[in-house]
Amino acid sequence: MDNPILTPEEREVINAGRWFSSLSPSLRHDILRCAYTKRYRDGELICARGDVPEEWGACAKGAVRVSSTSISGKQVTLAYVEPGVWFGESTIFDGDRCTHDAYAHGATTLLCVAKADLRRILSVHTELYEALLWLQSRRLRQLYGLVEDLNTLPLRARLAKQLLHLVRSYGIPSLENGQEVRIGLQLAQEELAQLLGASRQRVNQELKSMEREGCIRIEPAGLVVRQREALMRIASVME
Repeated sequence: MDNPILTPEEREVINAGRWFSSLSPSLRHDILRCAYTKRYRDGELICARGDVPEEWGACAKGAVRVSSTSISGKQVTLAYVEPGVWFGESTIFDGDRCTHDAYAHGATTLLCVAKADLRRILSVHTELYEALLWLQSRRLRQLYGLVEDLNTLPLRARLAKQLLHLVRSYGIPSLENGQEVRIGLQLAQEELAQLLGASRQRVNQELKSMEREGCIRIEPAGLVVRQREALMRIASVME
């Protein structure tokens, strides 16, 4: 579903993104001038493994679920692209095909820039080369951090860190209790387990334990973080 206009809320998400907001005003202007909007329904395929990439873009609403398919045919969630995050430049630069499937998670809006337009912007704004290099370097650091956590931290600490990350990216403050924050991204426990490299049963056990301790509350609509400081202690003490 295409719609050429971002909503005011979606535009604010793009403009406030850490990476995009660091660019010069003229570069931001030229990127937005070339960009177009795409809207997807929950679960709709955005791109498939093996596709030839033609766009670079950012998530303005919802999330992009990046997944792979195991030998047995099971779909495994690897990561989520959050609102305000730009992605897809790697395949544009190396000319290779998409390495994973990408689906909309919830009603999702993408702001896209065609490959040819990106190259034109690069020819005018050499600043963008360094900015994209910084973006890639940051992703590499995050990847090393995830591998380190997987090999050095127990599941309880990894789960606490993941919940804190989800609160930062998708937290919705509770109107009834200022201490509580609802995680707006709807994740099944199986998907949460896949992000952590663990079984759904083990993640369920840890979530139940955290609920008994008063750190979180498990509701049919999702997770509510009741004590962010307690999760921070779990994540830091066990590092």
